[in-house]
Amino acid sequence: MSRGEKSLDIELSRLGFKDGQYTTDPVDLLVFDRDAGIDRGTPEAVVFPESTQEVVRLVNWARQNRIPLVARGAGTGLTGGAVAETGGVILQFSRLNRLVQVDLEGRAVVFQPGVVNGVLDQLLKERDWYYPPDPGSGRSATMGGTIAENAGGPHCLKYGVTGNYINGMRVVLSNGATLQLGGTALDYPETDFVGLLTGSEGTLAIITEATARIVRRPPAVETLMVAFDSVEACGNAVSAVIAAGIIPATLEMMDQKIVRIVENYAHAGLPVEAEAVLIVEVDGYASSVSPQMEEIAEVLKRCGAYDFRPAKTEEERARIWNARKGAGGAITRLAPAYYPADATVSRSKLAATLIAINRICDEANLRVGYAVHAGDGNLHPHILIEDPTDQDLLSRVQAAGAKVMEWCVAAGGSITGEHGVGIEKRSFLSLMYNTAELQAMRDVKEVFDPVNILNPGKILPASKSWPDPPESGSRTLEGPATIKAVASSLAPSSAEEAAEAFRQWNQATGDLRVRIQGGGTKSSLLPEAGNVVSTACLKGVTECAPHDLYVSVRAGTTLEELRQELEGTGMQVPLASPWPDATIGVIVSSNFNGPLRCLYGGLRDLLLSVTAVLPDGRVLRLGRPFAKD
Repeated sequence: MSRGEKSLDIELSRLGFKDGQYTTDPVDLLVFDRDAGIDRGTPEAVVFPESTQEVVRLVNWARQNRIPLVARGAGTGLTGGAVAETGGVILQFSRLNRLVQVDLEGRAVVFQPGVVNGVLDQLLKERDWYYPPDPGSGRSATMGGTIAENAGGPHCLKYGVTGNYINGMRVVLSNGATLQLGGTALDYPETDFVGLLTGSEGTLAIITEATARIVRRPPAVETLMVAFDSVEACGNAVSAVIAAGIIPATLEMMDQKIVRIVENYAHAGLPVEAEAVLIVEVDGYASSVSPQMEEIAEVLKRCGAYDFRPAKTEEERARIWNARKGAGGAITRLAPAYYPADATVSRSKLAATLIAINRICDEANLRVGYAVHAGDGNLHPHILIEDPTDQDLLSRVQAAGAKVMEWCVAAGGSITGEHGVGIEKRSFLSLMYNTAELQAMRDVKEVFDPVNILNPGKILPASKSWPDPPESGSRTLEGPATIKAVASSLAPSSAEEAAEAFRQWNQATGDLRVRIQGGGTKSSLLPEAGNVVSTACLKGVTECAPHDLYVSVRAGTTLEELRQELEGTGMQVPLASPWPDATIGVIVSSNFNGPLRCLYGGLRDLLLSVTAVLPDGRVLRLGRPFAKD
């Protein structure tokens, strides 16, 4: 044993960790030098905490000694999020695996991060309840890991991602403080740190307990497999189903390469001669599922679908899903490794994106197979790596992956849907976000972790790779160049005008106090401020995309005006307000949830993206117009 290893052993023992609760053995550490992706990094030690108090002790020690800490669940992630890239200590949460509370009346469960996703789902299934997020690795992925990555899965089309279900957390900050955020109730009067920490990949805090909402398991389910002559035709069919106003529980696509290798071991009766296969599932009350499926089948027929194979028993349905969720593992029969270019585009751009990816891989002489969460536009093109030691092949794979990311972002998409950013995707983040936006993310990191010990280096690229900022220091948006005055208020007609005003006020006074005013329905409750910014000139719908299930609207638009704009589209925004002058901006900023949240979720579940101005004049565009981002 080296002196360094021995020293670490002594220190961990002094912290109260027992034999068997930690290891510094180089052979043991090899098990933890990777996740399910291609990134590598060997930790100096692995600790298996058994309580929040032990996590606090470890964090305090790490902060004092500037030692990186990496939280880890089952290591099923695909972007290096749980890899100790800079050494340090891994916190392996397999022993913090207790289901703390199952509150069926309150529709909530409380659990420690080491609880396995599939175990929780099975326990709830036995009680006729349901936790919808179902990542493909759910049979081994831990709940802590799924929260860190904001995991999704096939059924997120209808039910949403992990972030739509996590209502509370107990976390340990980098200064050793323990916080309880949210809980089993809804809409706590606090900043939504739960939403912020979900998907932050362990870079802001360490989760030691979490609370999730659950729903009733649908009483009836129907599952259908259909075949297509091409992946492009299958992609067009997905867009057609959504455009028809039908929201099935899931729409999953596999191409022929994946279908054949999966069928070889799953024997699920997949149509191996088809170029693409679509799995469709609808759920709900028994009287509703057959009409839903019949309507979908008619749309699919018009799009060229054939060989319709409905699952006639629960056993047949289970075989189909076992085959689909086993695609990631089955692909190793084609190659020992693969690059999963997890990206997301709007559903209406799915077919064009598949064509582009095929072209990119053909030009690089690379083989690619598809297992796609098609219903929400989440692409999983698996670029095969036949020889992981072939550096030329790896270079071509990574170059092709970069081109895929560039295409998706140029199409208005995201570099990741549910796999996170981690190590693998961080260099692509600057494709989506400008310098002001990346700096805002770094600001958040520095507030939560000023000593940079929590999963350092993940998500954010090095600042030298950030895009050059525009001359104004913020994103330029369309809008008139002049600022209109309404009484004593400023009424900007664009985000850039508001940003310029904030910069001028800061320079003039150095004491910026601003009240943001919408329709005036809540302004009387706010304290006095020297400056007032009204959203009265920020009105109107900027984009309405019923086929992609989103609408973009300016903050000063009233809810009633938005409803009128949506008339005739067959779509609605499930918001409510007793005040006719209530604006969308006020409803969002005050998190004003009405009774419709019981069925459709809260504002956090409905809000996909936002353009906002910070007090220092930075303009940020955050999120993208789809559920997985």
